[in-house]
Amino acid sequence: MKALVKTDFNFPGQKGVYHGKVRDVYNINDEKLVMVATDRISAFDVVLPKGIPFKGQMLNQIAAKFLDATTDICPNWKIATPDPMVTVGVMCKGFPVEMIVRGYLCGSAWRAYKSGVREICGVKLPDGMRENERFPEPIITPTTKAEMGLHDEDISKEEILKQGLATPEEYAVLEKYTLALFKRGTEIAAERGLILVDTKYEFGKHNGQIYLMDEIHTPDSSRYFYAEGYQERFEKGEAQKQLSKEFVREWLMANDFQGKEGQQVPEMTDEIVNSISERYIELYEHITGEKFQKNNTDELAVRIEKNVTEFLNK
Repeated sequence: MKALVKTDFNFPGQKGVYHGKVRDVYNINDEKLVMVATDRISAFDVVLPKGIPFKGQMLNQIAAKFLDATTDICPNWKIATPDPMVTVGVMCKGFPVEMIVRGYLCGSAWRAYKSGVREICGVKLPDGMRENERFPEPIITPTTKAEMGLHDEDISKEEILKQGLATPEEYAVLEKYTLALFKRGTEIAAERGLILVDTKYEFGKHNGQIYLMDEIHTPDSSRYFYAEGYQERFEKGEAQKQLSKEFVREWLMANDFQGKEGQQVPEMTDEIVNSISERYIELYEHITGEKFQKNNTDELAVRIEKNVTEFLNK
């Protein structure tokens, strides 16, 4: 099984390329974007040294499915998926913030809460909450969208408006879309026996209109719990059974790595890489309710170049 960790395409009309943590985005004539979901994997804002076979295909297919399932809520950037690892969409000017929405107190929010923090991104949190407890209503805790190699920082709605990262009118739309998308994602997850715990959305503008961009409801951008046994585990104070990338973070933390200076990424053996790939397949099948069809991993770059070039030349 081969993994695609690097791309260097030259598509028709290509004007530039941006290599993100896990996706490579090609600018076509300042009109379209070709987003290649590579098999790179990142945690703690660090790209790990080995790729995970099929990860890009899974993330791209989940995102495409959810983009299609939410077009009645807001317009999104997707035009087509000419390859299992590629989405082509309209070029948007992105807002430099990520809209993170949380339905439950866990992850970094819980770590902050446990240390005594009672306000995140300008949102006040009640005393006496426990790990993995559901918020009365979902809360929005945005972050800045950091450049490669830098950490995203928490930011409040007030600060976003003060810095002019969005106008009050734009932010009202971002907020409305974020909560509506989260509600839809929660409903779809419930049909699959899952709880959508938290997720992030990115938005941009195209022809003056706000569009949903990038991926949506994937295990890289979201955290899911299994609904069955949630309440029982919560009452006993036990860890929740979850579907997310958290298991990768846990493996890294168990091996003394949290992305801090001077720390070394633990060795990624073939066994570790394959186990992560298998977990991603489990995620895919639970989230979509469909069996994952493994595409041939030989000559991935050749296949992508051919499929995308044919699409762009149509």
